[in-house]
Amino acid sequence: MNDSNERKSLSVLSLFDGISCGRVALDRCGIPVKDYFAYEIEPNAIKISRYNYPEIHQCGDVFAEDFSKYQGINLLIGGSPCTNFSGAKCTKTAKAKKETKPNEGEGWDLFKQYVRALHESQPKYFLYENNYRISLEIQDAISDALGVKPVLIDSQLVSAQRRKRLYWTNIPVSGLPEDKGILVKDVICDDSSLIKEFDDRMRNTLIKCENYIKYDLGGKGHYSQQDRLYYLDNKAPTVPRCRTETKFNVWLGGELYKKTCPLEIERLQTLPDDYTKYGREADGTIVEIPKTRRFEAIGNGWTVDIISWILGGIKNA
Repeated sequence: MNDSNERKSLSVLSLFDGISCGRVALDRCGIPVKDYFAYEIEPNAIKISRYNYPEIHQCGDVFAEDFSKYQGINLLIGGSPCTNFSGAKCTKTAKAKKETKPNEGEGWDLFKQYVRALHESQPKYFLYENNYRISLEIQDAISDALGVKPVLIDSQLVSAQRRKRLYWTNIPVSGLPEDKGILVKDVICDDSSLIKEFDDRMRNTLIKCENYIKYDLGGKGHYSQQDRLYYLDNKAPTVPRCRTETKFNVWLGGELYKKTCPLEIERLQTLPDDYTKYGREADGTIVEIPKTRRFEAIGNGWTVDIISWILGGIKNA
């Protein structure tokens, strides 16, 4: 790195870092990074991050840190887990109650750690992300705590996935990202082992809708996201954090459909191909990440090209 780039490089504090999508976004928008301090506790996410960016400082639990040691850092980023705010459920969170008011529950406690980091580190720039389905009361409380209003951006502008998220930031951005026109057919990989044929349950219950074909495997009605086939010339649903393998089946025409794989889900989140395939243990050992853990890590992450577009505003500030 030359002297000019060294002067322009950023020190970054990332809370709830996951698989370091923020680090990928900084690379993608051409902002050099001097130091990147990541706070994350999910083991597989840390392994994936460490494999792709071994130089990242893995710092552990947000609750255990005094962030004043980062005072004056260039950039603070993070998106506290949204499960408690949005009401999204999976096996791990089925009993979690949706939080609709500030100052109550685990979701707000996690957000307060971001606010604490903001006050203690006093960064030049900050970015906070969360689900657009959180209550208006919580949205307003977040805005009051951060001192800015959110911007609503749908990932379908830069990917083949519908994914609406709220972004609170003091980075100067205007408008929205350019629509790249990416569709499901643009992210599908060639894997004949994932191609399946209709069975009688599907044939007898198919209903064509605007965004997908639905069917009823369980005989309980056409309600389950697992009983849908998405069109090649349309968009995919929001990548979930669990049961991903059953929630993005694609109709290929006739009586053929295709099940998904981690590579396609990475592409929906605009991650590099096979970004989540391998991890690195603390001792340096390279390990292959199980498929279900890859799906979970990707679903918990950010759409990289959206984050890159926002962070790109730093270069023009």
